[in-house]
Amino acid sequence: MHCPQAKATTVKEALSKWEEKSGEKASEAKEIKLYGQIPPIEKMDASVSTLVNCEKLSLSTNAIDKISNLVGLKNLKILSLARNNIKALTGLEAVGDTLEELWISYNLIEKLKGIHWMKNLKVLYMSNNLVKDWAEFARLADLPCLVDLVFVGNPLEDKHSAEGTWMAEASKQLPNLKKLDGTPLIKQEEDEGNEES
Repeated sequence: MHCPQAKATTVKEALSKWEEKSGEKASEAKEIKLYGQIPPIEKMDASVSTLVNCEKLSLSTNAIDKISNLVGLKNLKILSLARNNIKALTGLEAVGDTLEELWISYNLIEKLKGIHWMKNLKVLYMSNNLVKDWAEFARLADLPCLVDLVFVGNPLEDKHSAEGTWMAEASKQLPNLKKLDGTPLIKQEEDEGNEES
């Protein structure tokens, strides 16, 4: 049971505080920061869907357990949900066409089902989650634009880093990556231009 004084902050309350502070209207703003609310936000409630002009939304360091109500956010490019209690990537399909960066480190994600909606995702920061097998990691190959991935601190990465095989294996699975865990990947360009067709 929650103590009465520990009632969660709603997105609506957080937005009205943010409007007061910023002097902007949430429905018109391009960047909205609702991170670290006290008490924390627990739900991405219907107020989220009013942020129709938002390009960068930060809800990090709260107590959100699932991604929801992103329908209508047709301009969203960057979504920051680090340091929450999110267990699954459901709910992202609504922003699948626009989202370019997802920051979702320090959550409880074990399975990457639903990631395939992110057709334009370039950057995925998901360190310190619970992904432990290659079959889940392989789902990232469904992201044609992904170039920058941070995956450190997942059980899969911990295990293979200890063996010294992480970088090679992960970059083999995701040949389009340019950067893994902050390290640029230098690939040998294959010279295929010389062959007569």
